[in-house]
Amino acid sequence: MAQVMIDIKGTELTPEDKKLLAQPSVNGLILFTRNFESVEQLVRLTQEARMAAAKPLLIAVDHEGGRVQRFRDGFSAIPAMGSLRRIESADERHRAARDLGWLMAAEVQAVGIDISFAPVLDVDDCSEVIGDRAFSDVPSEISELASAFIEGMHEAGMASTGKHFPGHGSVQADSHIAIPEDDRTLEQIRAHDLKPFLSLSQKLEGIMPAHVIYPKIDPQPAGFSEFWLQQILRNELQFNGTIFSDDLSMQGATVAGDMQQRALAALNAGCDMILVCNDRAGALQVLDAELPATEPESAQRVQRMLMSESAVGLEELKRTERWQQAQRWLSVVN
Repeated sequence: MAQVMIDIKGTELTPEDKKLLAQPSVNGLILFTRNFESVEQLVRLTQEARMAAAKPLLIAVDHEGGRVQRFRDGFSAIPAMGSLRRIESADERHRAARDLGWLMAAEVQAVGIDISFAPVLDVDDCSEVIGDRAFSDVPSEISELASAFIEGMHEAGMASTGKHFPGHGSVQADSHIAIPEDDRTLEQIRAHDLKPFLSLSQKLEGIMPAHVIYPKIDPQPAGFSEFWLQQILRNELQFNGTIFSDDLSMQGATVAGDMQQRALAALNAGCDMILVCNDRAGALQVLDAELPATEPESAQRVQRMLMSESAVGLEELKRTERWQQAQRWLSVVN
């Protein structure tokens, strides 16, 4: 039994959705903007999903801020992390990053979602799909600000997921629609993109590898590479958290074959949980495949990503001093 994260099409669960969520291999659900109508509807949806699953279900979203924020109406407008560079004082930047990490996490968990796939640890180099999603174009600044952001997430009770290992910021192509290749050597990547992952590997609970090929190091994209996931991430960086594949339906994943082959390649390389989104037929193929059984340690890693306790509702959250304190940064950097 593998660990698979699927998506759904609408704002309510269909009978097929409920049936899939009840499958033993489906331990995760990722939500998108299309799944959001209102705060009340979202709370109902997450509750119904957990009931349909009838087992621990990791509910996730990409809600980083800026252009990658899935829910708007009723939620704070979290700024793109790159906008923190507008704050001149280093202490204030650190405080803003921590408060915004808390704010993002607290609001997401208030509607019943366990994790947001954040923070982005990529370096803002030449990638348009990364751009201001990155904290900075300087690795040491990313490490500093992302560390504060993670502290805020932890304060809210949310596990953090760094992405896109070992770095997506230094390739122009977008792995959603292309197969990016980064022609640098391992030494060059170590000296630049890998630095934030190295400094934060013991602080992160999850990591998501990039659908990027580094041909001088391995012919497979990082998410399908035993070298990247085992030798570098597990052994060298001593990372013991959850490795999530990026979405296997993305163009950058097609080099590994059809959907079943991609799932098998990601799991064999060392991913704990695989994401199959925006392709229901592909998800059904994966769930029909004979995939390797999940090791108990891998299952435990995923379980550690779940909320440890029920969060307060969004309206109650907005009445807290902590929420009001975090609001001040929105006008400063938005």
